Amino acid sequence: MFPLRFGVAYDFRNPSGSGVSDTHLYAEILEQVKWLEDLGADLVWFTEHHFVDDGYLPSWAPVAGAMAATTERIRFSTNVCLMPFNHPIRLAEDLAVLDNISNGRVEIGLGMGYAPHEFRGFGIPRNNRVSLMNEGIETLQRCFTGEKFNYRGKRYQFDDVIITPGYVQEGGPPLWIAAMSAAGAKRAAGYGAHFLPQGSRKEVYDTWVDTVTAKGEDPASFRKGIIRSILVTDDKDKDWHVVGAAERYRRQLYDRFWQESGESYDDKGEPIPQTWIVGDNDHCVAELCSFIQEFGLTDITTMAVPPGLRAEQMQSSLEQLFRDVVPRVKAELAY
Repeated sequence: MFPLRFGVAYDFRNPSGSGVSDTHLYAEILEQVKWLEDLGADLVWFTEHHFVDDGYLPSWAPVAGAMAATTERIRFSTNVCLMPFNHPIRLAEDLAVLDNISNGRVEIGLGMGYAPHEFRGFGIPRNNRVSLMNEGIETLQRCFTGEKFNYRGKRYQFDDVIITPGYVQEGGPPLWIAAMSAAGAKRAAGYGAHFLPQGSRKEVYDTWVDTVTAKGEDPASFRKGIIRSILVTDDKDKDWHVVGAAERYRRQLYDRFWQESGESYDDKGEPIPQTWIVGDNDHCVAELCSFIQEFGLTDITTMAVPPGLRAEQMQSSLEQLFRDVVPRVKAELAY
């Protein structure tokens, strides 16, 4: 059984009119992470997107390095790093450096991407994304062995590659693969990665379970993680008014991406829940325990600073979450 881990996620979006500079927002969040580690948070996850006018985080590795240098225990990963826009050898080198800076506290979660404007911006045909994703995964897995290798694929060809410095973690950083479709779920299972499900329960989560089981493996032998945000409050009506507005702003961007891409999972059956959990300690504990047991989750993160808010506005909720709620959830589930 994997230990249950809770943490926070950041996208560093800074809408116009927020009244805070990007420089100050980054500084606030760096300070917040040190505080969260003292509170007992286990994880920091980063999301990645490109060419968004509110500064959506395009490059997570420098931020992870800055945070790793001022923390001792908390672990860093992505949900997700967009593989088609990251050269796999360069990414493997970044991860090696991060693994050494953090003394073995880095993981990597990969996604394929879908927003057409990002592929245009990088000059990459969107039709190439599946091969770029698969070959990127295969290259990273070879890099993580610490051995010299050659690789021949449709998009990448490498000769006599070995990543230096070596990784602190044996076998390299733990690898996660995200899925929003049945094909993505089969990819995660096929590559033997930890799992970041999103979208339809039947098409994504159930497909992954069935595929892993058909391989003769136990789904419980893999970590399963998700971003599902939590607002701990005794005054739901008052506090959700502010956070809810930020969440609506956050979602508008993804709605636009879906419309532009022509992809959606809204019509594919019951979704894996990613709506906010909002309420007092007892409510949040009950909701989290039920959610974790239903999907066998091992890792949950909450958006720590929704776009347009300041770090201090989330402090009370985060303090209650990691001081009161998380210890009770771990105790009730015997973690």
